[in-house]
This record gives sequence, C-alpha cells and structure tokens, in this order.
Amino acid sequence: MKRVLTAVVTAAALLLTGGCGGGDHDNATSGTTPSSAAASAASYPVTVGDLTLAAQPKRIVSLTPTATEMLFAIGAGSQVVAVDDQSNYPANAPKSDLSGFKPNAEAIAAKNPDLVVISNDTDKIVSQLDKLKIPVFLVPAAVSMDDTYQEIGQLGTLTGHQGEAEALHQQMATQIDKIVKGVPARSKPLSYYYELDPTLYSVTSKTFIGSIFSMFGMTNVADPADADGGKGGYPQLSQEALIKANPDTIFLADSKCCQQSAQTVAARSGWKTITAVQAGQIYALDDDIASRWGPRTVDLVQSVADAVAKVPA
Repeated sequence: MKRVLTAVVTAAALLLTGGCGGGDHDNATSGTTPSSAAASAASYPVTVGDLTLAAQPKRIVSLTPTATEMLFAIGAGSQVVAVDDQSNYPANAPKSDLSGFKPNAEAIAAKNPDLVVISNDTDKIVSQLDKLKIPVFLVPAAVSMDDTYQEIGQLGTLTGHQGEAEALHQQMATQIDKIVKGVPARSKPLSYYYELDPTLYSVTSKTFIGSIFSMFGMTNVADPADADGGKGGYPQLSQEALIKANPDTIFLADSKCCQQSAQTVAARSGWKTITAVQAGQIYALDDDIASRWGPRTVDLVQSVADAVAKVPA
C-alpha cells in the first residue's frame, strides 16, 4: 500500500510527503502572510549553508509538498514555476508531473529553474543537478518545530522574503502557544496511538509528529516498539501489543488514503476492548496536514487540542 511504502521511506530517509488533497482552513495558515509583513528588499548574493545564490531566484521548482507550502506562505509563490505531483496545497501551486520520489534531472532542467528545493537526495539528484549548474536546496524532514522555523527562515533568505518568513514564524509560534495553553492540564496524561496506515505503522515521541503530541503531555503507546530508535521512529505495531497498550485516544492519519474512520477501527477484531474505542475517542486527521511540517502544522496542533478537550478529565 502507498501509505506503508511512505512510512518505510520516512523511517529510512526522514521523508514525509502528503497523501490526498487538503481542505478548507482559516486565513492564518492558508498560504498568506500578514499584510504588515511587506517583502524586504534583500541584497544578493545570499548564502544559506553550502548554497550561495548570486541573485533572487525567479524560477523555483519545489519537489516537496512541505516546501511548496512554505514558499507560498512566505510570499514566494509567484517565483515558483513548477511543483511536484504530490504538492496539492495551495490550490494555485503549479502542479506538474515531476516526482520527488523518483526525481529526473532532465525533466527538472526542462523547467529552466534557478533554484530547486527538495527534501531528500534521492538517486543522488543533488550531484546530477550540480553538474547541470542548477542550485539545489535541501529541506529535510523536521524533527521539531524549531526545525520548521529554521527552514522557513532559510527559504525566506534564499527567496528574498526574510520579513515574511520571520512574520510567519512568529505567527505560528504565537498561535501554537495559545492553542496549547488553552487546553486545561490533566492530572493523568492521556495515552494515544497514532496510525499511519491500517497495517499499524505508527510514530514515536522522537518524531516531528510525536513532538506535537508531547506539547500536550500525552504518552505514546508506540514508544516501546522502537525503544532503541532502530526503526527510525516509525515502528509497525502488532495488534496484540496495541490492544494490550489500551490507548485512551486514537488518531488516524489514514482517513483519506485508506478510508479509515472511527467506524472502521471499531469494527476491527478485538479492538472493542480498547478504551479509545469504547469511549468513542477516535479522531480522523487530514492526511496531508498530518504528514507535513510546514505552516499548516498550526492546524494539526488545533486538531489535537480539540480532541484532547473532548476527553473527560
């Protein structure tokens, strides 16, 4: 299954990509920045890490859905000429048949880019593009919100939108802090199971998703399945172990790709003994938002907060 493959790739290469299309979201994370954050007149050349750009990029190709969302959110959308086949947000992103999973240097070069943004050096695509003298910037999967903010800032520097990037960073941090503080503290931490796909691949607390749930003091029932980190934070649980762990809540990041819901989970053999199932504390998430670490992470935090608030203290 596609989600199984995605989970395995993520564990091995720290690559998180989106699934199906996104939904409606409020203006805070809809790909726009506050009107007060005007574009700054950046001076070039600029250097981020090992990459130096002599001039502001005008033809950007994004091969990662998260970077696509970041670029549009900081006001660099007009500079993006093509995005990969998984980039489905925002709706006006110039989607193409380019692949981030199997990048083709010739196909990318045909877009005449002056900057390519990727999340993983699959098939040594960086060296291939280097030979074609095409600048490449790597935006790896985040492990924490600090990583997300850093990447937003780096893209802001490279694209000439430092002011917008900083404004987005501050906006996200403020919103997330407000959301988390708005959830009453509990005397006993809630436990949770986070499902990547119906074959029971999950995430541990050491992943980006795990860090979101840790904000709410929640206990991850998948942690024992990858105690030594050998599975990269993405273990596959056994049904027996999961039923025994008896999570208080279940979060489904496979509601779109695999049509999982509270009803399908409740119908699984043996699962009726799980507290989350008995109490109806099963929450479907937007697959895309749950698999990316960009601006719409605010929406994910809000979804978790809303779910936690529904659980009786």
